[in-house]
Amino acid sequence: MAAAAELGSLSAGVRTMFFMLTPNESAFEKVEDVPQYVQQATPFFVGLMVLELVVGVLKTGGSVVPLGDGLTSISAGMISRLPLGCELTAYMYVWDRYCLVELPWDSAWTWWFTFLGVDFCYYWVHRFAHEVSIIWAAHQVHHSSEYYNLTTALRQSLTQQFTSWIFYLPLALVAPPAIFAVHIQLNLLYQFWIHTELIRDLGPLEWVFNTPKHHRVHHGRNLYCIDKNYGGILIIWDRLFGTFALESDKVVYGLVFPIKTFEILYVQLHYYLYLWRRSNTYKTISNKLSTFVKGPSWKPGKARLGDHIDNPKVTGQEVPHSPSWSLPLQVYVVIHFLLVLRTYHDLFENKMVRIRKTVKEYTHINFIRWPTAAVLETLRCVVMVTMQRYSYMTPLLPSLAVATEVRRPVVCYNAL
Repeated sequence: MAAAAELGSLSAGVRTMFFMLTPNESAFEKVEDVPQYVQQATPFFVGLMVLELVVGVLKTGGSVVPLGDGLTSISAGMISRLPLGCELTAYMYVWDRYCLVELPWDSAWTWWFTFLGVDFCYYWVHRFAHEVSIIWAAHQVHHSSEYYNLTTALRQSLTQQFTSWIFYLPLALVAPPAIFAVHIQLNLLYQFWIHTELIRDLGPLEWVFNTPKHHRVHHGRNLYCIDKNYGGILIIWDRLFGTFALESDKVVYGLVFPIKTFEILYVQLHYYLYLWRRSNTYKTISNKLSTFVKGPSWKPGKARLGDHIDNPKVTGQEVPHSPSWSLPLQVYVVIHFLLVLRTYHDLFENKMVRIRKTVKEYTHINFIRWPTAAVLETLRCVVMVTMQRYSYMTPLLPSLAVATEVRRPVVCYNAL
């Protein structure tokens, strides 16, 4: 019986990743009954990333996931979970006060309607994230990797939920919050597996669904790729609204102007500072405001979205940012990162664990080779020891906790 239950749980987990759950097994009356599908998917994230790594080595003879880029992407994914709940909180507020028609939660029609509604709203979330600079400041995090693999799917923004919730509010007038809570998670999980170069073409499915082939185009900085293929699960919205493009020339990934760093705070926040500085170069209030509310390529005298005349020409010979690191430094960061993954599920249990996780995230600061990196790492270790000593966090190996934290800066100094 136990083996059968585990097999059933494994099957459900796999089907969750590919939007293959049925309405009967994923319809709930109350929000508190909805499973934390994204949190539960962590083992599947790891398993699929390992599988991609192995298959990539077998097919190409080399790693498809550079260490620094991959760990930066996973770090961003963890940090992005901190403001969890903005979309659902706003949704429930509108539902409780302004609901027009209360669709039955246990109806398959309601389930499928909400699926279409969430995917349609996501299209506009995504499109506005590319067409409004202040929202792009959040979303550019996801596009900042110059590689395209499953870790890239996890490279999410800390701040994007602060605007995305707006686009789902019309759906809150009719669709039950619990069903919305299911689909907002399933939509996100589906988009994980399409971030790969190893799956080339899925035949007739390409007409209806968003696939790795379509999403590769979306992540390209080639001229034909920019502002295309916004769909979440379905690609039909792009076909309907004129934003669809087929993969043709070799896709070169990343931002139009690559940032060339793995420093997580810079990746998350640099574009806000850029917008502020850029707005200060203009004299009129109109141009200052346009810097934030028009497209990233906008300039005075141009249309709302601007143009891409000034973009660097893509040749297909671009070399992604992938600096070499000493072996001690790589081992150091990998070990710390595995400790982070070991306790990732604790992130949602209490506030102090969130602080613990955030502090541990900064382990990757060793990848940036700033002169102050070792000093910051020393400070991090002091904070960790203090939190352990005053029981704000439980060390993984209590008997070794202080000793290991004290020795870590030495490794960092030597590695740098």
